[in-house]
Amino acid sequence: MSTSDVPAVGRPALAQWQRLAFIVGAVGAAVCVVGGLIPDTRVYFFRAWLVAFNLYLGVAVGSLVVVMLQYLTGGTWGFILRRPLEAATRTLPLLTLLFLPLLLGLPELYEWARPEVVEHDANLRWKAPYFATGFFLARAVVYFGIWNVLALVFNNWSRKLDQRRDPALLVRCEHLAAPGLILYVLTVTFYSIDYAMSLEPHWYSTIYGAMFGMGQVLSAFAFGVAVFALLADAPPLEPVARGENLRDLGSLMLAFVMGWAYLSFSQFLLIWSGNLPEEVPWYIARMTGGWQWAGLALILFHFALPFVLLLSVNVKRNRRTLATVALVVLAMRAVDLLWLIVPAFRHQREVPVGSPVGAVLYPAALLGIGGLWLGAYLRQLQRLPLLPLYVPEEEGEAHGAVASH
Repeated sequence: MSTSDVPAVGRPALAQWQRLAFIVGAVGAAVCVVGGLIPDTRVYFFRAWLVAFNLYLGVAVGSLVVVMLQYLTGGTWGFILRRPLEAATRTLPLLTLLFLPLLLGLPELYEWARPEVVEHDANLRWKAPYFATGFFLARAVVYFGIWNVLALVFNNWSRKLDQRRDPALLVRCEHLAAPGLILYVLTVTFYSIDYAMSLEPHWYSTIYGAMFGMGQVLSAFAFGVAVFALLADAPPLEPVARGENLRDLGSLMLAFVMGWAYLSFSQFLLIWSGNLPEEVPWYIARMTGGWQWAGLALILFHFALPFVLLLSVNVKRNRRTLATVALVVLAMRAVDLLWLIVPAFRHQREVPVGSPVGAVLYPAALLGIGGLWLGAYLRQLQRLPLLPLYVPEEEGEAHGAVASH
């Protein structure tokens, strides 16, 4: 049986949501374009685009990581999430295109991209070879090239696995997953330095890359769990969206939440206790000017609330409560990126705060990129069955409902 013979869940409903997402995305993107063309709000446009882009990039690239982790470790949890996650990885070509506006705004975003600033700053002159335009763009090509190629290969092999039911293809995926994860660690570390940490080029943290990458993985896993739980009321997902499978998803989401919290607190503890003048101001900027409330929200709703709720077996076994927790975590990922990125601009060129266009560019970018991305995601989600057709024996035996789909 070919993949086209298997119906997708709620295809008409998904098509309606897809159209709505594209409409919202088009409106949001149009507002962003207007903001980018107005000189007084051009800076806001690039800042907002940077935040929104990294939110959805995290879901797509993080999904690739979770898929590779599942190939290495096995387990029914990844088998039932594979198709929602694979659909997210197939949005990477779109995200590569949406990344291009950021290259036009490098001088607006980064001090090291302004020759007049670099000329009078010895620290930036020392880092100038690394941030040379050609080398900087070449690294971006490498990052997105690796992510797109890995996503293409894994998706192609997954389709062939459905068609051929050949265990050798599964072994091939397992063999590629290990070096793929190593490549991810390297690329996300340098990407986070280039496009996030270098917003404040005089500050650095050796934990930042790991914290940024864990945020991407958490974003992807929360998104995958939310999609799975929201679509689980009908076959073929309904038989597997119960009991131990849901509990496993909730437990793993708890583990990723704790991993993000551990890395975030470790960075804070090391920097705050060290009390070095070149490091502490990074946190002071995020604990004043209203940003302290965003930090408090992260503590309460990105860690404490999910931590407490996901300790409960009843919460993890209930599709609706599990989806709610996942959506809260995903929303707090947006807050976390705002908290990480926006305070970095406190010393850079300012824009009139009262500009009505500038005031709406952050939500417009989140809705614009988000709408376009979600529309593309839903289109990809409808192209393949929501459960893989080839069930490895060990995963089918783990939870019999999977084997019977």
